[in-house]
Amino acid sequence: MYIADLHIHSKYSRATSKELEPEPLDAWARRKGIGLVGTGDFTHPAWRAELRDKLAEAEEGLYTLKGAGPDAPRFVITGEISSIYKKNGKVRKVHSLILLPHLEAAETLSRRLEAIGNLHSDGRPILGLDCRDLLEITLESCPDAVFIPAHIWTPHFSLFGAFSGFDTIGECFGDLTGHIHALETGLSSDPTMICRCSALDGYTLVSNSDAHSPSKLGREANLLDTGLSYPELARAIQTGEGFHGTIEFFPEEGKYHFDGHRNCGVCLSPVEAEAAGGVCPVCGKRLTTGVLHRVEQLADRPEGYVRPDARPFESLAPLPEVIAASEGGSATGKKVGAKYEAMLAALGPEFSILREVPLEDIRAAAGPCVAEGIRRLRAGQVVRKPGYDGAYGVIELLSPAEREDLKGQVSLFGVEATKAAKTARGRVAKPARSGEEGAAPTGGLNGA
Repeated sequence: MYIADLHIHSKYSRATSKELEPEPLDAWARRKGIGLVGTGDFTHPAWRAELRDKLAEAEEGLYTLKGAGPDAPRFVITGEISSIYKKNGKVRKVHSLILLPHLEAAETLSRRLEAIGNLHSDGRPILGLDCRDLLEITLESCPDAVFIPAHIWTPHFSLFGAFSGFDTIGECFGDLTGHIHALETGLSSDPTMICRCSALDGYTLVSNSDAHSPSKLGREANLLDTGLSYPELARAIQTGEGFHGTIEFFPEEGKYHFDGHRNCGVCLSPVEAEAAGGVCPVCGKRLTTGVLHRVEQLADRPEGYVRPDARPFESLAPLPEVIAASEGGSATGKKVGAKYEAMLAALGPEFSILREVPLEDIRAAAGPCVAEGIRRLRAGQVVRKPGYDGAYGVIELLSPAEREDLKGQVSLFGVEATKAAKTARGRVAKPARSGEEGAAPTGGLNGA
């Protein structure tokens, strides 16, 4: 079993980190515990040149950083393309994720696309190309390509986007709809929401980070039980064979879960937005329709419906956010950052900490608040404040009072343990002088 994050960006995409290079991506994949990373941005010529220079083929269609060793994270060639065009009397804005079997295929497809639009100014190029035609060109250039509609519910740039998308897959891809086998859920939705739409039955639901910096790798990812090769990866995505499930954001934490208007601080549930007539009660402008509302519009099944063939998934949050939600402070602050680094050094990769490491080991390394936060995270005991109109949502794990209570218990137990240790040492002092071993306890409950 390995973890794969297939949708990321390079430093050549707009609004991305300059650290999005092969070496930091390799390092962060190791820190996270990710076995396979998409390269992103295969259409950009400078990025392809950098990949050719720095990567070596490991297995069929998979690469590693040169000199990185046999246990290094693998890379697979991927990219996202933005299509903006008019169809059926409406402007469409849809993003597509494409996986390719090797760099040569990326070169071939990019040459075809360069005749249509500018591939040099942005790692995620904008093309005035119908998604159906993009799919056709992709398959003509590389029959082994995997084509996935990206973050399918995002309001502004997706297959089902409320502002510029479609109501059905067939309306978008027409006669080539049969070549679509997988859909990307996006940060603001999870598989339970998608299961409410019977028209989406049978599609593999993939999840990826869409990372714009190396530290964001794995905020969503896929669990695969296959060998390491592009053909096995493609088969898992397109047939479900070996596709074990996904790791998800809590959908409320995504930027577009609820309806809203960020400039006015207005965040509304679908019911509240309907009652408001879809307009902001503060300024009177149109609300940004959130993912949950869009799902409600297209759903033909009740909330809570579970598809019989649904893959399992885990809802997690990045470890820095978990630390901050457990102890207070900012997920990007120095205190949280220091604890994050200490936990990785003591306990291993981030996904192991979030999913597998025993709570007693976490408690010993990071304290009772973080241990309790991770226990609640694993159990789904999370307070969620939904994101809206481009503003991320927030999760809460421990209240300030609960944090103080846990810290107080530790302090109290530590005092009692010290008293008990002193008493125990006094009791065993005389027998110890007669040759018996008398090691007194030193950790007490605080070390348990």
